[in-house]
Amino acid sequence: MKKEKHVLTRRDFIRGTIGATIGASVFGLKWPEAEAKALRSSLVTIVRDKNAMDSSKNVDSAIVKKMLEQTLIKFTGQKNPKDAWLNLVKPTDMIGLVPTEHLNPTHDEVVDAVKSSLMDAGIPGKRIKLAQGGPSRPKECDALIALPALKAHWLTGIGTVLKDYIMFSGSPSSYHKENSAKLGEIWNLSFVKGKTKLVLVDALYPLCDKGPQPDPRYKWDYNGLIAGTDPVAVETVCLKIITEKRKAIRGEPWPLSPPPICVEAADKVYGLGTSKMEEIKIEHYGWEKELLL
Repeated sequence: MKKEKHVLTRRDFIRGTIGATIGASVFGLKWPEAEAKALRSSLVTIVRDKNAMDSSKNVDSAIVKKMLEQTLIKFTGQKNPKDAWLNLVKPTDMIGLVPTEHLNPTHDEVVDAVKSSLMDAGIPGKRIKLAQGGPSRPKECDALIALPALKAHWLTGIGTVLKDYIMFSGSPSSYHKENSAKLGEIWNLSFVKGKTKLVLVDALYPLCDKGPQPDPRYKWDYNGLIAGTDPVAVETVCLKIITEKRKAIRGEPWPLSPPPICVEAADKVYGLGTSKMEEIKIEHYGWEKELLL
């Protein structure tokens, strides 16, 4: 498969605003073999239904819940959504849902579908909470479910998965320095690391240009849910979709600005997962029009 995404060279990385320290880390870091093997096996599922929204962009909650159930079964390999959830979380967990709140917010119907499905699986409603906010929110949780919406962003290039936890840092503005290359660091904070049990991207109505105000010319009906447990792999697939949509709009490559170097840094500096498309297993189900992969 021919790659269209920006390929960052060592010279680009070190000479850019990201700084020599991170540049050296990216190209000098060596991972233990067993850990590297685990990180390099990443499944991402895409479930789409052309009827998930109507012509007025109203979301069909019943269809979204069916898409979620299919996502859970396909991703985990379990027989039903209940077993799928119990393969990811425990009934005794305090589960935090982390939707996107700005620019292209996560649809309420997606958040509601996740909460309803968890409760159907036997998770008490009192143990499911919205966890978007400062550091105290993830500290209160045993498990996190990232629920970002698919979008480009004027400060990070792509503002989907990695940026979803920026408020957990307690100093979000500092993570927009150096072209936002350090976003992956947030996922390794002691009160965040290891808690994310699922990344579920709301790709119903994505935004492929950066804002700061959403321009309806750059939103389109993708009608999908994108899921995985490797946040970098999911972000990489999201980046591919946005890149291909931008290319389709212009009829030629239309690079994101700033370049989304946070994705490669999350892989090579912070060890969160893989940013290489050839190392990601993508399984898609349902509507195939303009899959953009």
